[in-house]
Parts: sequence; structure tokens; C-alpha cells
Amino acid sequence: MSRPLPPRAKPASTQLSLHGVTRTDPFAWLKDPGWQRVMEQPRLLRTEIRDYLEAENDYTRQVLAASEDTQEQLYQELRGRIPEIDASVPDRDGPWEYYVRYREGGQQPIVCRRPVGREQGEQVLLDGDQRARDQAYYDLGDYGHSPDHRLFAWSEDLSGSERYTIRVLNLDSGELCAERVEACQAGFEWANDNASLLYVRLDEQHRPRWVYRHRLGTDPQSDPLVYSETDPGFFLAVSKTQSGRYILIEAHDHVTSEIRLLEADHPAGALTLVACRTPGIEYSLGDHGDHLVILTNAGGAEDFKLVTTSCAEPEREHWRDHIDHHPGTLICGIEIYQDYLVRLQRRNALPEIIVHSFQDHSEYSIHFDEPAYSLALEGSLEYDTPWLRFRYSSMTTPDQIFDFNMRSRRRILKKTRQIPSGHDPHHYRTRRVFATARDGQQIPVSLLYRQDTALDGSAPLLLYGYGAYGHALPAAFSSTRLSLVDRGFVYAIAHVRGGMECGYRWYREGKLLNKPNSFHDYIAVTEFLISEGYCHPRRIFGEGASAGGLLMGAVANLRPELFEAIIAEVPFVDVLNTMCDASLPLTPPEWPEWGNPLADREAFACIAAYSPYDNVTAQAYPHLLVTAGLSDPRVTYWEPAKWVARLRSLKTDPHLLLLKTNMQAGHGGAPGRFEHLREVALNIAFILKVLQQDWPECDPG
Repeated sequence: MSRPLPPRAKPASTQLSLHGVTRTDPFAWLKDPGWQRVMEQPRLLRTEIRDYLEAENDYTRQVLAASEDTQEQLYQELRGRIPEIDASVPDRDGPWEYYVRYREGGQQPIVCRRPVGREQGEQVLLDGDQRARDQAYYDLGDYGHSPDHRLFAWSEDLSGSERYTIRVLNLDSGELCAERVEACQAGFEWANDNASLLYVRLDEQHRPRWVYRHRLGTDPQSDPLVYSETDPGFFLAVSKTQSGRYILIEAHDHVTSEIRLLEADHPAGALTLVACRTPGIEYSLGDHGDHLVILTNAGGAEDFKLVTTSCAEPEREHWRDHIDHHPGTLICGIEIYQDYLVRLQRRNALPEIIVHSFQDHSEYSIHFDEPAYSLALEGSLEYDTPWLRFRYSSMTTPDQIFDFNMRSRRRILKKTRQIPSGHDPHHYRTRRVFATARDGQQIPVSLLYRQDTALDGSAPLLLYGYGAYGHALPAAFSSTRLSLVDRGFVYAIAHVRGGMECGYRWYREGKLLNKPNSFHDYIAVTEFLISEGYCHPRRIFGEGASAGGLLMGAVANLRPELFEAIIAEVPFVDVLNTMCDASLPLTPPEWPEWGNPLADREAFACIAAYSPYDNVTAQAYPHLLVTAGLSDPRVTYWEPAKWVARLRSLKTDPHLLLLKTNMQAGHGGAPGRFEHLREVALNIAFILKVLQQDWPECDPG
């Protein structure tokens, strides 16, 4: 049986000229001119664009039709590793402890509370399954109770566009408040008057631009403006310090930040600017007594340091060093309690937790034994507590939640993630190795494989990569990886430059004009894994999502022969056109990451040289599975669609090229804790199909 013929997008050349260079974009028409409306109401997508996307979806379904039983088997296998009935460890706040649980078969969280120390008396604050009923898409954004525990607010998105609506429930009466605060960012904060919410409203370009204050019982359209951001390159966010004293209004791009303080007891009060924005200077903060504790890279502290200053004099000239800068030890974040300062830092590509006493300024680290692992601070609803909660896992060890007494140094295991279908960590091995990049840098690689998998050059391998925004890929547990590893795969993570695994320098050397380092690091890791016998040279699969999808697109152009297949999920592949379009939601804030090709000829030339869409050429490519989300505001649907269309028109091989667009979801794919597993099952089924090589040769595309 022959493979069905793939759809062909009809080219309609658009001429683009900048810096004396004229380019032709044959598939620019796939970008709907009314994309803002489409994100909110996908039914408004132009007919000719919808027809093409649906044709691609139909083609993908037909090609993978023979694997439907395999997909269902994989879905059940993946679902079998998730407890049907589950609950988080309760977090105490005064007389109540708050937690999230899931019912059997439930897709969405149920937010609850109960009196401290009592198993009975549960009160359901939000039933996510009920809210999601009859909705094609549902995402619970943020949620939180008022300081007096009498009100509960949450944000929800019904389209996948990340444009949230805030609702409020009166916990005394059980009545849902009438007002709806719409077109918001997910996050918000309660003021200490127990009646006011601070939130961020989005503009028409989907940018978080204004901070408003809503008082319950009033019309949201009349909410007073608290702060307005005039620079389209800066986004806004609101948060609250651990002590509850201040609400923080932060303006930031990827390399610069600026914070204003609002006293939570006086939500209508004046804002206090901590330090004015200075290009390249980042800071975040908390408060302790009459002082601010600030995490910053000011003063040449590339890997960050901690400074303190009086709350009354927060300006930079008053900052005094508290924890010195140590090159190579990146301070990732801090938590501040009444008696302790906790910092999460990364050294030698591994995380560590340091506990610092405010009383005597002594400090110690919390020890872990495995060669590669992941740590995360879980935070607390309480400020005056000796208990620190953190999450630990490794590529072999499922997530464990610990409560750690910072006084006695006693560690209590509160929860271990259960794998209902069974999991024995002793059946698996994890390893940290290093590949040498073309410029001599040592690139960390995390490996996971079964103990009975032979590392003799015969195993198939999946290599995951990201390498952007300073995001460090943790060597954490993932139950979905086991479906490949249990089938003899080696799973590897390439910690390429552009992340921050090896400090801020690692990030700096993989961004802007240095971005090509990310691609060549990934290629070097691939070649290293082949040379060391970790995989078969013709059974290598690449995978990356979003900015990691850019990585996949770039290496597919540069070294297609290295990979049997590549999965690119919501891939950022039309980099040059996107960075030249200042009307798109993320473009101005992204210029510090990628460069501004509109204003900078050198940035234009650099991006033009690696942008996957612009560098598709007449050559053989690996098998490719590409995904997109119609309402995605981060990587707009037309980027992967255009890339696939161009690949179809130019590639010279008979390999699979599949595009799957979720017509009712955004960047994160299908909502719900089970439904997204169908997307994972599709990816794995694609990989297994490629390994079987069970389709006839046909014309390229």
C-alpha cells in the first residue's frame, strides 16, 4: 500500500527588503492578518489557511493510521504511570492547610483546604473538572486565598491563548462573585485589606502592559491604573514577598529588570522604585525586617550575588554586599524566612541548597548522593517557620517532597511520586558525561538507560535539547521517558550553551551573535555519543520544543545526515521574520535574546544565517514530526506551518514529513493531566514507526 500524497501549500512570493538584502517568502500568506482575533476565537481563521492546516492534519492521521493501536497502547502505558487519585502535600497557612488533589479519571486539579491537623473537614475551593466541563480547552492559571482566608481567587484560560479571566469565590457564603476581570495575565496578588487584587492586563498585542487594582464589588472596567509600562520591550508581573509586607511590580526583559514596591497594607498607596532600569542589570528581592535582600548581577557579578539595603533607602547606591559573587557558582533563586535565608545555586552543572542563618550568619548545604539530580524550592505560605520544603528527583528516582527543619537539620520525606504500574530505580542507570565542543568547551550530557541496555553502539538514542533564555534543563525524573528507555533506548539531554547549566557565561555564550554555539554544541554531543558507543549512528532521534525546536530546525539544516528523525514541537523556526515584526507579542522583549535585526545589520546577518525557515535547502532531511498550536501566542502557528511547507517544496528525500496542528490549544498543547499524554504517545509511535521502516519509497515530501 502506497503512502498518501502530502498536501502542497501553494507558494505566493512576498518580497522583503532590509539592510540592502531582498528575500522571498513564498508562504507568508499562512499568517492570518487577523491573528490577534484568531488566538481568542480560532473559528475566525481564514478558510484557505484552515483548509491547509486541516489537510496536513489529515495527512498525518493517514500516515500514522497503522500505528493507532500502538498509540492507544502507549497512551494506556503512559497513563498507567500516573496515580488516578492523587494529592499534593498540604501547605499550612495559619489555621488552614491548602492542597490540590485529583479524582479518579479527573483531568483538572481540585483545590482544597482543611483545618490544620485534621483529615476531616475538607472544603473544595475550586473543582477544575467542573470548570472545564463542556469546554474545548481549559487551563487553570493562578489561584490563591485572601490573607483572612475568606475569599478565593483564580485565573482561567478557555482558548489556549494565555489570556486569562480572574474570578473570585466568597468562602463564607459559597457564592461566586459577579465580576469577571478579563484579558489578564495568569498571575495576581491579594492586598492585605482582603478586598483588593493587583493584576496585569494585556494589550492588543498580547503584552502584559498595565497593572490595575480591583476592589471586590466594583466594576472591573473602572479599576484604577497602578502602573503603566511604556516600553514594548518590557513585560510586567506582580508578586508578593514571603513576609507579605510588599507587593512587587516588576518590569523586565531578558537581561534588565526594574522593581517597584507597594505596601500590601495600603494597596492604594504610592509606589517606591527600588532601582531604575539599567541595561544588563537584573535584580529580584525579598524583605527581612527593615531591610531588602536583593539578588543581582550588579557590579560585575555575572553569576549573581546577594546585597542588602534599608527598605527606606532601596536605591543602588545604598546596596551592601551580603553574599559575595563567586564566578562559576550561579545563584538561581532565594527564599527568605524569619530566621533563615535559603538560596538555590548551581555549580559544576549541579544544583545545591544553601541555608544561611540570619542570627549568626553561619551556613550549610544539604547533601545528595546521586551523580546527577534535580532540586527545586517549593516555597511556603508561612514566613515565621523553621521548615523548608524542597523537591528532589533524578533521572532514575521519582519526585520526592521533603520537609527540612533548618534548625535541627532533620529531613522528613513527605511524599514520593507513585508509579502505579511499577518502577524500580535499580533497573536504570543515570550518568553525567562531557562532550568536547568545536571550541574546546566541555558540554554536559545527562544519560538515562536500563541496566541491561548494551552500550556497544547498537542502541537507539533520543537526544533532547533546548539551549535558550538561560533555562537549565534539569536531570529530573520523567515517567514518559520510560516508554522509550524500556524499549532499549538511551535517553540523553544535551546541556548546550544558551542554558545556564554552567553559570551565566554558559547563557551568554549561546545567545545573540553567539547563538550558533548552541547548534554546534548539540552536533558535538551527537558525534561524541556515537564515538563512545552510546548509540547506533543511524538510530539517533532529536527532540526539542519551542526554542528547542529552533535548535532542531538548525541542526536539521546543518547536519541532517546525523539523525534518523527529529521531533520539533511548537518550534520557533521563522526567527528572522518574527524578530523583524515588532507587532508580535514577544518580539520587542525577545531582542535582548536574539538581537534586533531591524536596527542591527550584524544581528540581521547572524539570524539570517541560521533561521531554519530561511535556510531550508534542496537536500535530504531526516524524518520529521512537527507540532503547532493554533492559539499559541509564543510560537505562532504559522512558523511551523511555513517551515513544513518550505521543506515539502525543497527536500530531496522520501522521508516522512508530518505536521500536526492542535486547532484548539496553544503553546502547551492539550490541557489536562491525561489528554496531553496522547500527544506524547503520538511522538513515541512516530519514533517506533521510523525504526520499523514499514512504508514504501515514494516521491519526496
